[in-house]
Amino acid sequence: MSKLGRYASLVLEIFRSHYSAGGNSFEFKRAELEAVAKNKSITLPKNLGDIIYNLRYRQQLPQEITKTAPRGKEWIIEPAGIGKYRFALHTISRIVPGSNLIVTKIPDATPEIISANAKGDEQALLAIVRYNRLVDIFLGITAFSLQNHLRTTVKGMGQIEIDELYVGVDTYGAQYVVPVQAKGGTDQLGIIQTKQDIACCREKFPDLICRPLSAQFMDGKRIAMFELTVQDDQIRVLQERHYSLVPDDDVSSKDKIEYAKLARRTLSAHKKK
Repeated sequence: MSKLGRYASLVLEIFRSHYSAGGNSFEFKRAELEAVAKNKSITLPKNLGDIIYNLRYRQQLPQEITKTAPRGKEWIIEPAGIGKYRFALHTISRIVPGSNLIVTKIPDATPEIISANAKGDEQALLAIVRYNRLVDIFLGITAFSLQNHLRTTVKGMGQIEIDELYVGVDTYGAQYVVPVQAKGGTDQLGIIQTKQDIACCREKFPDLICRPLSAQFMDGKRIAMFELTVQDDQIRVLQERHYSLVPDDDVSSKDKIEYAKLARRTLSAHKKK
């Protein structure tokens, strides 16, 4: 049985055993994966979390599960405590870059040795975002990387991991905590990690303003950046920008004039508010 078949089969059996028509959430224990695998003679991966990770960010849930979701809703698998998960309905489950946004050219500040050895994965993306100060550029604050791959526990969720955590300050002295979710290769951004990041920041950094970000590699050296927020208990995209990292010579005079016009329009709009 393929990896997709194994993972989908395990989760489908758990869904069947808990789901009731019209229900919008239910919890299950991590140990149920082992019980189902034993019953169906399915070989488990060494890391049970890999099953959930793949169905969150890489693969689609089985059609038998997705067809039970009402119009405008999708099933997600979120953490529900130590050794526990929750199937829940949400408006969106993954965050996908828009296809019609303008692309802003940024002079590439990535050290050549990093560019030469970057593999196009999550770690490479985090490094490129850091060296090019894309968090600062995107949010308009001065930000500093505090910790990479922060593993901690959050009440009601259990153990979580934040890809990279920044802290920052703006011109008014307001201070921020910025959790960054990064996905490279074929992995897709998911709202579950954002929900975990927000919950962690509220618990661990209650005096700082939380501004969760997601970053995704696109074609070529383009990077999509998203700022996310919570509205009506749902994750929403607050803003999205696409950046292209290029040699400084590739930012033409025409580009600079267009960017200046956009900056002036944005500043003017802020003054009117």
